[in-house]
Amino acid sequence: MDYWQIVLLFLIIAFVYSSVGFGGGSSYLAVLAMYNLPFQEMRLTALICNIIVVTGGVYLYIKNKQVNWRKILPITLVSVPMAYLGAIAKISQETFFLILGITLIVAAILLWIKTENTVTEDSFDNNKKALLKNSFLGGGIGFLSGMVGIGGGIFLSPLLNLMKWDTARRIAATSSIFILFNSISGIFGQLTKMPEHIDYTRIGILCLSVFIGGQIGSRMSLKWNPIVIKRITAILIFVAGINVLIKYW
Repeated sequence: MDYWQIVLLFLIIAFVYSSVGFGGGSSYLAVLAMYNLPFQEMRLTALICNIIVVTGGVYLYIKNKQVNWRKILPITLVSVPMAYLGAIAKISQETFFLILGITLIVAAILLWIKTENTVTEDSFDNNKKALLKNSFLGGGIGFLSGMVGIGGGIFLSPLLNLMKWDTARRIAATSSIFILFNSISGIFGQLTKMPEHIDYTRIGILCLSVFIGGQIGSRMSLKWNPIVIKRITAILIFVAGINVLIKYW
């Protein structure tokens, strides 16, 4: 593989993102964009890497009983078909990079915002209005995620924190599960229109890199200050978004 730098960057991204419950899809795309890779392959690579990174985190969250399925299902069930529809939507390369750049900048702003989460472990809002709002939120983020090639957690987590939706730990668990199912759905959508020339060797090497980084990061998530990590991530994503817009727009 000629781009050994990508391997190192992917490992670092997986390490940082998994420590705060994300998959890293947005930053994978930003890195790949710098190397002028085919945008169809970029999206597929980012989604597969997302799955690898968040799977370990999902296992740990379920094991530690941080998953509230009654609240997660309305968001996730609607997002899955919408992610598929977003993935099969026909967009040009120019449109893709424009959406990607804007997406990265907006995500950075959301990540930077600090919220005081005062929700208790026992609180739960199960009225019809809340279910409708959760479903609408999940569907909208799911469609955008499928179109760009990310899992969507980088949008979902900050918004849920702003809404004081649940505890910080349960929001991280929700984001991981959201990313996992949306990435799988997005891949099925991407496979319906993939070009013939895909470098599967490169994808495989990058998958191994994020597996190592993700496993380390997900196990250190309880030891790091999540606000510090999120703000460092926000700065990196913001710079990446600006670079994408300057380079491709």
